[in-house]
Amino acid sequence: MDTPVSLAVIGAGQRGRLFGDIISRLPQWASVSAVAEPRRDYREAFASRHGLSGAQVAVDWRELAGGPQRFDGVVICTQDRDHVEPAVTFLGKGCHLFLEKPMAPTLEGCQQIADAQRRAGTMSCVCHSLRYHAGFAALKSLLTSGRIGQVVTIDQLEQVAWWHQAHSFVRGAWANEGRASFMLLTKSCHDIDYVAHLAGTGCRRVSSFGSLSWFRKENAPPGSGERCTDCRAEKSCPYSAIRHYVEADREAWPARVISLDHSREAHLQAITDGPYGRCVWKCDNDVVDHQVVIMEFDNAATATFTMTAFTGGEGRRIRVHGTEGDAQFSEDRMTVRTFADGKTEEVAFEREPGGHGGGDERAMASFLAAIRAKDPSLVRSDVQESLRTHAIVFAAERSRRQGRTVDMEEMEA
Repeated sequence: MDTPVSLAVIGAGQRGRLFGDIISRLPQWASVSAVAEPRRDYREAFASRHGLSGAQVAVDWRELAGGPQRFDGVVICTQDRDHVEPAVTFLGKGCHLFLEKPMAPTLEGCQQIADAQRRAGTMSCVCHSLRYHAGFAALKSLLTSGRIGQVVTIDQLEQVAWWHQAHSFVRGAWANEGRASFMLLTKSCHDIDYVAHLAGTGCRRVSSFGSLSWFRKENAPPGSGERCTDCRAEKSCPYSAIRHYVEADREAWPARVISLDHSREAHLQAITDGPYGRCVWKCDNDVVDHQVVIMEFDNAATATFTMTAFTGGEGRRIRVHGTEGDAQFSEDRMTVRTFADGKTEEVAFEREPGGHGGGDERAMASFLAAIRAKDPSLVRSDVQESLRTHAIVFAAERSRRQGRTVDMEEMEA
């Protein structure tokens, strides 16, 4: 394909804006040709940013799907529960699909998208950005090289961080399963996907444990109010919305997401009226704040994954134990030890700009390269691969809820 790929962005919130900006930095490869967004201020801001007007701008994605304009692909960045219908519709029109994770809040929804893509035969990419992050890719390359022998055990820790949990999973859009889905899917399908990527083979069975233990009404401090703007405990509370959204850098994440207007007055109004000003112990959240997953793979390798809100830092920590050596990984460095020669190597990773340490940019670039070259192998996480690893996530949640080990064969029924 010699001409730039024309893409419609469905959903112009934080992630839609990010991917729109990534596309605009690759004008020789792609262009933003349309946007659909129900919120007027977000829609108009996105349209102005990319020079869109008229039929290129829609309130509802169905207007684009049924309209005269045609584009090569779509970038779907709606809320998770709104992924299936536009994905299936645009695939049915022969569009290439770039889809935010998770694919859908149910396994059936994921299967619908995968079935539609199989019928369409178009290129697809689910944004599992860890696979595209330079450091995470280096760890995968190390294991593939055989330098530490056969992989026997993998341990991965996701440090959500106390303030991130409060923002996204207590006060925010992913706090309640009825509005979004369960925590392991919305936050950690990235991680389960990456663990399966490292294992390099099918998963056999899964167990999981976890609960919502801290962000509950009975743990609210004495004198706390319903909102931080009317609370006697606010000054000493680590979760103070005034501190995190008004007195913080209001143009930095996460403060910037609560208002398009970043004046102090606008942010104060947002926490006075909106969801981000609520007491973290008195919200309608019901997703877990810690969870452990245990996986056994077809080659007898085992893996554990831990997600916890109760950390002072962010980022992933991974340990991989092989028959001839081991590796310890964080997002800025990796330590490799080999048994026979007793050597230790330290590998440092430079911090990259952009979403998820450059992973978002590389995911989009791989998607565009695949379209232009008509080569699906250039994408590391198409919808078929993503369906396979999403199934592990759904199996883990079934295990947690039912208190039993789940064989992956159950998820194929």
